[in-house]
Amino acid sequence: MQKALSTYIQQEHLFNPKDKILLTISGGIDSVVMCDLFHAVGLSFAIAHCNFQLRGEESDGDEQFVKNLAIKYKVPFHHIRFDTKAYVKQNKLSTQVAARELRYNWFEEIRKEHSYQFIATAHHQGDIIETFFINLIRGTGISGLRSIIPKQGKIIRPLLFSTRTAILTYAEKNNISYREDSSNASDDYLRNKIRHQLIPVLNEFSPVAESSIIHSIEKLREAEIIYKQTIEDVRSRICTEQNNTIRISISELKKLNPLSTYLFELLKPYGFNSSTAADLSSILDGESGKKFFSSTHRVVKDRNFLLLESLAHLETPEIYFVAKDQLDLKTPYLNLEFQTHIFTSENVISKEDATALIDLDKLQFPLTIRRWKTGDAFQPLGMKGKKKLSDFFIDKKLSLIEKENTWLLCSDEKIVWIIGMRLDERFKVTDKTKIILHLKTFPQP
Repeated sequence: MQKALSTYIQQEHLFNPKDKILLTISGGIDSVVMCDLFHAVGLSFAIAHCNFQLRGEESDGDEQFVKNLAIKYKVPFHHIRFDTKAYVKQNKLSTQVAARELRYNWFEEIRKEHSYQFIATAHHQGDIIETFFINLIRGTGISGLRSIIPKQGKIIRPLLFSTRTAILTYAEKNNISYREDSSNASDDYLRNKIRHQLIPVLNEFSPVAESSIIHSIEKLREAEIIYKQTIEDVRSRICTEQNNTIRISISELKKLNPLSTYLFELLKPYGFNSSTAADLSSILDGESGKKFFSSTHRVVKDRNFLLLESLAHLETPEIYFVAKDQLDLKTPYLNLEFQTHIFTSENVISKEDATALIDLDKLQFPLTIRRWKTGDAFQPLGMKGKKKLSDFFIDKKLSLIEKENTWLLCSDEKIVWIIGMRLDERFKVTDKTKIILHLKTFPQP
């Protein structure tokens, strides 16, 4: 087991030999064997234990047992007691989900505070199989079917090479004592039902059922690597980013098969589910304007693109007021900078959309900066008549999101500048201008 552990750590590149690892020890046989193996191999580690206070004296006994284990191995001991029932009630979670959130959040706090490189859990091959069936039942897709992986961020699972039988044999051979968790005997949880009822039936069909399932899961893990690479290749080909908006080409999307699966994978990092992806797939030939939301993002169906953007980006004030003594400010949401200059030339006209030169004396303060609305019109620089902004946007071929993100600088309800696009003729600099107000947009961070 010791040699197998060392080989597995190197094979999966779990950590460097000099790294200090935080071992999560419950007191059960799996975590205690992991602890003993780390000690026997000569690895540097500390112990962390959570008391969820769900089993009364039994939970307290586990805590004391793990504390004694830390004393035995002469390693740092971190422990905490959670009011798990209160957390469950407050957050409306199941006990299992609550305990997972509590322990992993705390483990990460301890890791950072004490500069441990990784957090190790004692999952083994039996856990891989159980998680596979749990995810199969829940329908989590290929990422769920590959089950538990050896390394995920700062979490490592150094016992995934071992079966539960091998762990039991090691404990018996080395006279290792451990704590039995009474809840493991109950079939109230899905995992326990799979462990106690499903796996024994599979073993009746074939004595190598478990090893065959592990082999198949390893192949799924390899297939997922290829699958993910394919998705990223598609993402780089059909997605572009502009002004905080990701544009997904509809024409290129329609070439993909199966379309809804590709679309789901493209949108999954932004909180969208497979149902939303299927709905989106069905309206690609429909009218523009339909919107779909996740908890953090939205997708807008435009003419030629699906437009994806963060909801946080939309949470900007609807209107700004700019006083005359604020002309040196920068507006962070709009990336707009004000500067004033004394007029010295006969006539100055800026031809850059990102810059506006305005006759300061023609303005009435405070100025306002607001989003555009239906019915807005202005007199474009160089033209005599007025033009509706809606027509101006059509000429500019703006997308729906680009229109929504268009802001106007106004003076006494008159549009002075469509920010970053076009100045109004009525406010331009002339040979009679005394003071120029110089406005420019600056690149977004």
